[in-house]
Amino acid sequence: MGSVIDVTIEEGSLTEKKPTVVFVLGGPGSGKGTQCANIVQHFGFTHLSAGDLLRAEIKSGSENGTMIQNMIKEGKIVPSEVTIKLLQKAIQESGNDKFLIDGFPRNEENRAAFEAVTKIEPEFVLFFDCSEEEMERRLLSRNQGREDDNIETIRKRFNVFLESSLPVIEYYNSKEKVRKIDAGKSVEEVFEAVKVIFTSNSEKATV
Repeated sequence: MGSVIDVTIEEGSLTEKKPTVVFVLGGPGSGKGTQCANIVQHFGFTHLSAGDLLRAEIKSGSENGTMIQNMIKEGKIVPSEVTIKLLQKAIQESGNDKFLIDGFPRNEENRAAFEAVTKIEPEFVLFFDCSEEEMERRLLSRNQGREDDNIETIRKRFNVFLESSLPVIEYYNSKEKVRKIDAGKSVEEVFEAVKVIFTSNSEKATV
């Protein structure tokens, strides 16, 4: 009998520590980064961009970073375990318990691996829905010095997003966890829609 009680106490203490995670998905140029910055400011989340974590790893010059750089140059998707380890490390080191994970999971395999490794299911998925034309226009007009912002690579990235990420969105949609935003509007209008989602979600959490 005693062992059963011990196990339930142990499990309880693990679940108490589980952070709130919101996956943020949208094609390249859908405005995810801008909106994540607004959510951080207004709702106290920590923003973890899978892309930024990977780029930081590349900059560090580690063997892992070189492998990531070569894969990105070839337009391939980085192995799930690499990104998940970087995300886990960032979550553990942050000291916060609310996270926006931006640009991940990129595909079904990412999603399944993340849930299996971290035992975390997202609270919901924020999906920035934006037309290819609008995303292309935004990416070409911004000048962030990113080597992957040329028309050919943009189209390749967009196709990868469609093929890989839409099944993830469909999966969470079947669990009623997708909150879709029309990301073709102005930054202010998009954030108004975002605020409604986060406010109603935090109200639900306190009920």
